[in-house]
Amino acid sequence: MLGLEPQSQLANLAYPMTASKADSAIALLDWYKAMGVDEVIGESEIDRFAATQAAKAAAETASPPPAQEPPKAPAARRPGFASVAPDEAVMDARERAGNAKSLQELEEALSGFDGCPLRATAKNTCFKRGSDKARVMFIGEGPGRDEDIQGVPFVGRAGKLLDKMLAAISLGEDDVYVTNIVYWRPPGNRTPTLQEVQACMPFLERQVELLDPDFLVLIGGPATQHLLATKDGIMRMRGKWRDCDIGGKTRQALPILHPAYLLRTPAAKRQAWRDLLTLKAALNKTDEAP
Repeated sequence: MLGLEPQSQLANLAYPMTASKADSAIALLDWYKAMGVDEVIGESEIDRFAATQAAKAAAETASPPPAQEPPKAPAARRPGFASVAPDEAVMDARERAGNAKSLQELEEALSGFDGCPLRATAKNTCFKRGSDKARVMFIGEGPGRDEDIQGVPFVGRAGKLLDKMLAAISLGEDDVYVTNIVYWRPPGNRTPTLQEVQACMPFLERQVELLDPDFLVLIGGPATQHLLATKDGIMRMRGKWRDCDIGGKTRQALPILHPAYLLRTPAAKRQAWRDLLTLKAALNKTDEAP
């Protein structure tokens, strides 16, 4: 670094420069180089910290920070659907379902119920399909995209496969009654939450009571776990008759693999076929009983 004294010497070599001065300048620069000089400093010190603070103050004065944006309001629910506390929703569902004297009245009661959060995002209510006099009631998880559009459960790809499965054991639309544990499509076809299932359960229990089927078939893991009050997976539960306390009495329920799972895992159709044969054997047995 160049000190003040050598810098003053360099200043004395100002123009006009004679040959002797040029030689002196060259000699001085060579001396600086030999001493390791790599920069020139002024004759008075510079407060760099003060300069930085001054620049910062000038920037703040010139452009004040932007005002903070107010927090965004939560997404609005669909018009006509108010938020209902979970306990109030269940109480309302029980009252509405309990007053229904027929499946038609129950469906009408469900149409006026807004206690399930799923209804705020769904297009249609999917109450049931099939016969109101069916001996077998199939209960699945929840509507999907196609079901939400048409307002009918099990009409998409999984529903079409279910129809083929039923036809394989000589059952058709007039022989079965099909519904779900929730009546509205969960966004993105996700699994229904406990709150959503609890809000719909009084209607499902009354639905089972009014239909009074001989057998229940629980389609997939969520329906099996909620209706049988178990944490066991569908692979452990499937294919065997289980006691199911619903609709005012204990009923025989058969958990089976969901058709949507079979579409993803065709190799599991062998297990599904055995489960269907278990259902067929039970139906044949009741037919033969005096």
